[in-house]
Amino acid sequence: MPQLSRRAFLAGSVAVAATARAPFVHAQKRGGTLRFVPHADLKILDPIWTTAYITRNHGYMIFDTLLALDADLKIRPQMVDKYTVSKDAMKYSFTLRDGLKFHDGTPVTAEDCVASIKRWGGRDQVGRLMTASLNKMVPVDRKTFTIDLETPFGLVLDALGKPSASPLFIMPARLAATDPSEQVKEAVGSGPFKFVKDEWQPGNRVVYVKNPDYVPRNEKPSGAAGGKRALVDRVEWRYIPDPATANAALEAGEIDYWENIPLDFAPRLEKNPDLRVFVTDPRGSQGILRPNHLQPPFNNKAARQALLYAVDQQKYMQAVIGNPKYYKACPSLFMCGGLPYETAVGAPKPDLERAKRLLKESAYDGRPIVVMDPTDTPYAHAPALVTAEVLRSLGAAVDLQAMDWSTMVQRRAKKEPPAQGGWNIFHTWSTSFDTMTPAVSSVLGGGGEKAWFGWPTSEPIEKLRTQFVREPDAAKRKAIADEVQKIAYDEVLYVPWGQFVVPGAFRKNVHGLLEFGATLLWNISI
Repeated sequence: MPQLSRRAFLAGSVAVAATARAPFVHAQKRGGTLRFVPHADLKILDPIWTTAYITRNHGYMIFDTLLALDADLKIRPQMVDKYTVSKDAMKYSFTLRDGLKFHDGTPVTAEDCVASIKRWGGRDQVGRLMTASLNKMVPVDRKTFTIDLETPFGLVLDALGKPSASPLFIMPARLAATDPSEQVKEAVGSGPFKFVKDEWQPGNRVVYVKNPDYVPRNEKPSGAAGGKRALVDRVEWRYIPDPATANAALEAGEIDYWENIPLDFAPRLEKNPDLRVFVTDPRGSQGILRPNHLQPPFNNKAARQALLYAVDQQKYMQAVIGNPKYYKACPSLFMCGGLPYETAVGAPKPDLERAKRLLKESAYDGRPIVVMDPTDTPYAHAPALVTAEVLRSLGAAVDLQAMDWSTMVQRRAKKEPPAQGGWNIFHTWSTSFDTMTPAVSSVLGGGGEKAWFGWPTSEPIEKLRTQFVREPDAAKRKAIADEVQKIAYDEVLYVPWGQFVVPGAFRKNVHGLLEFGATLLWNISI
């Protein structure tokens, strides 16, 4: 079989053999406590079990990855020292670097890696696609394991270095043996920080301390790749749901870094000489309205199409974001801005009258539509308010239920009817890392009971996603992506409500923040 001309599913290309960079020497300022306000309360510790970004960010603190995406969207070795790929791209061999230890003192082995890949592959959308292509995956010795494919899968390296929702975080085999549908009971990784369980106070504080046994790569940090250097002794996540309180704490020097600031606070913070407002992910995020495909009325295609035609992205963006420099309307499910799979195929224009007719045709019976409203997260709270008004304009009854973000993350996993604790609609957002291709988009997964929360069923999309990851030709992959979008809009797996960037703010004594589509807290000194 000829060698696959593989392309990274984010951008650029990835070499099939790793080469070490020149040694990197960093003048390190050590010590102190970084006080950080995250975008949500951390309640779930297992980053494989959930795609929630707050848990992903927790994962980056304590776990490590085999491969990682750098700031230029190139896959680079992380826990891996070297790897090889056969000429036909059907066999891969990976060897771990020296000095890898879990926080419980045990060495990281190839067995841990294989077990972690298997658990991740039972849960993650890309992992499932890769798992379906496997012949075998086995440890060869303590530091080396191999992956043999049965059918072509051109994105093995990209999958193993997937940066978000959910990254392949390596955990001890004893924990990775946990069924992927259940949460692990311990938070034990091998990353640059350790989770301090005794100081964890859900609704208030999460504490991490520097891992003295972590051996960073001797390279400059870049994105999630390179040398992960813990330059502070301690990191405290302080959950402050009220933005006015968080703003006052930042200005008073009681906190150092506020992750996601509401945009109406940005002008004041920008004028403060002690602070800096910045965007860590200039590629932006896609707003998502997700209907529950299992429960009425959105188990009916016409009702979902009513949602699609009722959503006017410009109105949502004006209400949710406000400042045009931070948003744009985008018809592409794979993001706009010159990205490889950007397309307008199948995207309809807003039509409120058509939306009203479609809701009536769906035989909607007037029962209240439960819209979950996470009031502590502006990029989910504001669109929930807009959607409630949109539904009322269609003649629907609405039950807008207030809660915090972490409660919503837990509740969205419920498949029961709304009257029994379930739901009809929730809002979220997805970074470009989790949206840019049919392969990485969890929200596009149309696998029914195994699909992402909302549980759509679309066998044509699943077949196209499989074709996408096996197709070596870039032009043919683009055609497949166009067809995926066409079907997704027709079936209304979800409704995009716009594309935007989210700024953060930090005090000017904070140095070394990394530009990336996930929040990374190594390399930071204070």
